[in-house]
Amino acid sequence: MSYTAAVLTISDKGARGQREDTSGPALCGILRENGWEVTRTAILPDELEQIKEALIRCADEERVDLVLTTGGTGFSSRDVTPEATLAVVERETRGIPEAMRAESMRITPRGCLSRAAAGIRGGTLIVNLPGSEKAARENLLAVLEPVRHGVDMLRSGGSADCAAPAGRPAPPSMDQWLREAKAGPDAGRIGMYLTHNGVVRETARAAVRAGEPTAPVRGMRFAYDRAGMEAAVAETRRMEGIFYVRAWLNEGVLEAGEDIMYVLVGGDIRPHVVEALQFLVGKLKSECVTEEELYGQAGGAHPAAMPMTD
Repeated sequence: MSYTAAVLTISDKGARGQREDTSGPALCGILRENGWEVTRTAILPDELEQIKEALIRCADEERVDLVLTTGGTGFSSRDVTPEATLAVVERETRGIPEAMRAESMRITPRGCLSRAAAGIRGGTLIVNLPGSEKAARENLLAVLEPVRHGVDMLRSGGSADCAAPAGRPAPPSMDQWLREAKAGPDAGRIGMYLTHNGVVRETARAAVRAGEPTAPVRGMRFAYDRAGMEAAVAETRRMEGIFYVRAWLNEGVLEAGEDIMYVLVGGDIRPHVVEALQFLVGKLKSECVTEEELYGQAGGAHPAAMPMTD
């Protein structure tokens, strides 16, 4: 299922070009890594009416599933994002900002000072996030899966099963990634793109490496360190001649043939892009991922848990 989102950065200095917006792009990256399609981004000043107008346009005209705002949730007299949000929503969803504040309080006592709000307008969920990149990331990651379920409920008229386990992140569209890359500010500097798509194979690691006889792999428990993945992507972006990097990792219990990871790297010349792709895939496999093979006859699987290294 495809989900759409808009990300609005609320900042006087950002709107005047006096401060680089890092929070908005960071939120876009998290959304895209988790299968969301970001259809609109904007930087707005801390003006109540402009914020209200943008929120209404996203919900009523563009009909996006989710609107994230970043900034304007503090105590300054110019911080009016919650007021703009509450003025346009039809129903509040107080549990979302409560969960985000609880997560922030685990990190700093000042987390209770956030005035972030959230609510529903028509079929759109609107959520306020803090202005700092770090806090915005932490808050979004704390609620992203429940938010996805909330969007499912809106789409289904509220009939989704709240007791059902959270679903796995949807695999991204490589075509969409490429379209976004080619529309980006560095597209003119990129001479080639390389991709990597890892999947769960039926042949166990021991059989691949040493030719040891094993039963076929029936599935895999797969997990990853999100902060480590983001750090690996950032490190790859700093490599010579590299101008675009995206990565996505799956999680949960996967079946043979299901996707483990997608990686897209764009750069100036082939040697740089090949080196960057190999570096990133190797970094993800050796430092960010844990896998547990489930193999043996159906009904009698024997797991073998270890970091992913091949």
